[in-house]
Amino acid sequence: MFKEENNKLGTIFSIGFIIVVFYFLIKDIHNIQSIILRSGVWAPIVAIFLYAVLSPTPISTDPITIIVGTIYGPLIGAVIAWIGNMLASFIEYYLGTRIHKVTNFDKTKKHLPFGLSKLPVNSPSFLILGRLIPFYGGKIISILAGIYKVPIMIYLWTTMVTNLLGSVILAFGGFHLINLLIK
Repeated sequence: MFKEENNKLGTIFSIGFIIVVFYFLIKDIHNIQSIILRSGVWAPIVAIFLYAVLSPTPISTDPITIIVGTIYGPLIGAVIAWIGNMLASFIEYYLGTRIHKVTNFDKTKKHLPFGLSKLPVNSPSFLILGRLIPFYGGKIISILAGIYKVPIMIYLWTTMVTNLLGSVILAFGGFHLINLLIK
């Protein structure tokens, strides 16, 4: 009984924390580049931290990837983005596991509409293709993977591959787009 009460209290606290963080980030979303630039030698760590902070919010981290690609060049920017996206993905997966526990998903799953209980979330194809949806695909897939208890090794390799691909594309694209606009 005490453990169940603790889980609910932790979930309520987490949701409250997310709302507060979301509020302050929305207020300063246009200043992300200046936050990173003002961080000096700590800028890559700050950028990675921003991925983690934004992970439980509906704010996409794709603009951060473009920013770090622009600031650090495509290769280092892609590495920073990949590390940040991996951290964010595991936070989202963890949130999904919490949702599974709090909602008693094994029982709730049977009553989902539109055949959602039959989603092939454990399938590597589903995990990879779902992450390719721009902006929110990765967030949704990570949370679903946690809710549906996708085995961690399947989740790990599919997330590593797609996050690397997305980080490289956005960091290189952002870098070359800025260079094209400057010329």
